Amino acid sequence: MSKSVKAAAFALLAGVALAAAMPQGHAQQIATQATAKTSSKLGLGRPALPEEIKAWDTDVRPDGKGLPPGKGTVKQGDALFQERCASCHGEFGEGAGRWPVLAGGAGTLKADRPDKTIGSFWPDLSTAFDYIKRAMPYGNARSLTDDEVYAIVAYLLSMNDIVKDENFELSDKNFTSIKMPNATAFFDDDRETSEKQFWKKDPCMKDCRAAPKITGRAVSVDVTPDSKSGPKVD
Repeated sequence: MSKSVKAAAFALLAGVALAAAMPQGHAQQIATQATAKTSSKLGLGRPALPEEIKAWDTDVRPDGKGLPPGKGTVKQGDALFQERCASCHGEFGEGAGRWPVLAGGAGTLKADRPDKTIGSFWPDLSTAFDYIKRAMPYGNARSLTDDEVYAIVAYLLSMNDIVKDENFELSDKNFTSIKMPNATAFFDDDRETSEKQFWKKDPCMKDCRAAPKITGRAVSVDVTPDSKSGPKVD
């Protein structure tokens, strides 16, 4: 046997012995890595079809991208809202029980308990359309047609006095022309400029401040009971 053949045989035997000595998981990992190097495809599944992608790609952006063709009036939305939405949100969007309030709240955002509604707080109308289309009515999501969503959103605009005409028709053509009252109060994240003065190359990681001074304890005002067991409950 030639030296080159002997060397090849020895390398092969050494590889087999090494693989046998390895833990099973590690050996399998090496085998998987070797397979991945030879092929970038796993041979699983197939590319998604255009209609499958379209079925999931339903988000609506503030600039109107993603809006489906459709239209609906305030009057149509009123009837739909009373039938499909009022049981939770109230007849006029005032909220039933603890369900969300959808209308009102103008001028309350600086109050201690602001009313954050579609009209008083939300910066973009697309948020209402997108959420209603995806998740409403509660318990029967995705049951509304595109025209019905346009009509309900039109009625929400009317309830919040953003549109005054009860014959107003909202559509994909005029959707982006609606400006929400609180839109200017929102701005892009500016922390890279407004908070940069607080950034440090070498942040403190130890003994960064003195130990806090204890000025009172809960036990002193009978907030924390002394007994180690809780009260008995009948």
